[in-house]
Amino acid sequence: MEQQSKAPQDIRNVVNFLRSSSAGMKIRVGVLNGKRVDYFKGKGAVKALLSPAYAKLKNVPKVTNEQEAQQLLLSIIPFAFFLRVERGAPTGSSSGSPKQLQITQMQTFVPSDYYAWFYEGSQWTTYLGGVAMVAIMLAGVMFPLWPPIMRLGVWYLSIGVLGLIGLFFALAIVRLIFYIITIVVAPPGIWIFPKLFADVGFVESFIPLWEWDLPKKKGKKKRSEKGKETNGGASPVSSARIEEVQDSGSSRPASRTAARVEEVPDEDS
Repeated sequence: MEQQSKAPQDIRNVVNFLRSSSAGMKIRVGVLNGKRVDYFKGKGAVKALLSPAYAKLKNVPKVTNEQEAQQLLLSIIPFAFFLRVERGAPTGSSSGSPKQLQITQMQTFVPSDYYAWFYEGSQWTTYLGGVAMVAIMLAGVMFPLWPPIMRLGVWYLSIGVLGLIGLFFALAIVRLIFYIITIVVAPPGIWIFPKLFADVGFVESFIPLWEWDLPKKKGKKKRSEKGKETNGGASPVSSARIEEVQDSGSSRPASRTAARVEEVPDEDS
């Protein structure tokens, strides 16, 4: 955009920081005019400008409190790096589908509102990745011209990688067979390297060595919260109260009592 080219360097540095992963902002995906765009919430940008990562930057406006952060973000809006939008209904049938976005005419900064990005950030990583891809393709095409030592080294490297992949699959099969055997011999079964497929680091994947396959128990807190939500969502209804009264009939003993049902309004209504 033309407005973005007129932005001062310090403002551009702030925008590059907000667009990078070091800002720690939660980026959402929406649909604006039929195209997918990234957008964020205003308070996320305020927190990013008050973070220690921003304080370490040079050639950027100084921010010490939330008011200064909001004022700085408001001064960025005229350069159209991001614009204020209204969020609508999801584009798909599921609630997790990208939501419709619409640019508002009143462009101001409010921490509780949403803002769509119209800036892709620094493109040097994209250019560097393109150059590296071309270099790898040329190197692959020119493989017959490589020196014999380099070709032999690549061959050993490929054999080593294939061996590691085969070892991983063999370990997965062995642990599955061992688990099936222990289900019969020593229920509920034992997993070797229980975190092998978990979203953890390489070393943590092999810790602990084994573990019982115990079912995970749901906490009482989750059950109580679910019960509150169920009770909160129910419509107020009348409840019944049973009151014991003395029977006045002479045909029955005086010690026996009869039950009378009386409808009273629910205390929650």
